[in-house]
Amino acid sequence: MFTIHRGIFFKVFTYTAIFLLAIICVTVGVFSQQFLSFYNTTQQQQLYTSYQNLHERLIGKSNEEIIREVETFFAYNQSFTFYIRDDEGRVIFTTPNADTSGGLGEHRIRMSVGYGHTLFAVNRAGSQINYSGLIQRSLFALACMLAVGMVGAFIFARQMTDPIKRLADDTKRMANLQDVISQPERPGALFRKLEPSSPQFANDEIGSLARDVHFMYDKLKDTISKLEDEILRVREMEESQRYFFAAASHELKTPIAAASVLLEGMIENIGDYKDHPKYLREVVKLMDAQNKVISEIFELVNLYDRKIIPVPKEISVSEAVNSVLPNHQTLADANGQHIITNIPKEHFCIADHEMLKKILSNVILNAVQNTPQGGEITIWSEPVSDQYRISVFNKGVVIEKEVLSKLFDPFFREDKARSRKTGRSGLGLTIVKKTLDVMGADFALEQKENGVLFWMDLPAV
Repeated sequence: MFTIHRGIFFKVFTYTAIFLLAIICVTVGVFSQQFLSFYNTTQQQQLYTSYQNLHERLIGKSNEEIIREVETFFAYNQSFTFYIRDDEGRVIFTTPNADTSGGLGEHRIRMSVGYGHTLFAVNRAGSQINYSGLIQRSLFALACMLAVGMVGAFIFARQMTDPIKRLADDTKRMANLQDVISQPERPGALFRKLEPSSPQFANDEIGSLARDVHFMYDKLKDTISKLEDEILRVREMEESQRYFFAAASHELKTPIAAASVLLEGMIENIGDYKDHPKYLREVVKLMDAQNKVISEIFELVNLYDRKIIPVPKEISVSEAVNSVLPNHQTLADANGQHIITNIPKEHFCIADHEMLKKILSNVILNAVQNTPQGGEITIWSEPVSDQYRISVFNKGVVIEKEVLSKLFDPFFREDKARSRKTGRSGLGLTIVKKTLDVMGADFALEQKENGVLFWMDLPAV
């Protein structure tokens, strides 16, 4: 069944049309009497003008003279309708078809000519014709007013409601968090996302409201996007924390269990454990290793909690690298490895001095521990845009792609047994990653054709 959707356009058009029709009706009612009065006055003035010459000729005449004058006048003006009465009410002259029984009407005038005689002039036929024309013209004018008014009401309603309907459609899309698209400016043009600054918004209150709604929607979408990113980040952090705590618990559990076994064996004097000095030194080594792990865990926690805040200052890249090299040179020499540096003395960067030393120490130690016997480690710096890129390359190392992506994870070791023997905690590269994140520096660990490359970018002075 067909039903009329009584939307805002229908309401605005109906109310406007009713209001306009009411105004027209009131206007016709108020001014109709004035129009008729003006028309009758005009007709009477025309009658007076038409009979003024005859009236002047009859003034002061006798009865016979009046009759002769009016017969002469009518002979030349047979279209006129009039009659004359004396003071006794007798008609002494009348033209054919003159109604002598009526009184004064809308188109009948009385003119005294003296000696008790009165001239009555009538314009009945002309009145009927004029009334009919006036009615026709009035009805035509009324119809034109109604037609123009309805067209105007339609245009007004369309202009008023189109922006509101577009805004209503846009808000429906906004409720579903969909992009609001603009109508193409020409046929065949592509739809595009509607921006608050779009020229499609009119420069009026409705256009201002539409702009405000779209601006608010964009802000809402940005806020939702940021909240979603924040929720995702929090979830990732929670997942990382769960993984970190599980890994830390496992990492600490094994050496503590080993220390307990050693201590129990010594207490019970079982077998070789009777040699207390020897195994006490082993226990001390285990505790020292765990103390180092715990210190690194605290450092990592402080980095996550932003309790360690970088204090950037001007640093010589060459001096920073040379300050940490001696700590690893002994191990490199023991492995027959060669460390080559190529850092110009004029390279100065902006960074936290202690953080940079910590990063370089962990990266170089990792390179020394993973480079084969007799291998080569190269450290250099080079300008990249407005930054200096510090690179560490250990030649002859191959790391699987799956392993490469996990090297920054806490407690990850490619060779767990060998790593524990060398005293590696598995937190070195994790601390490097988090420290660089805190400093806001770009970095990467990449597998090259003949080795592994680590690089980081620091702002140049």
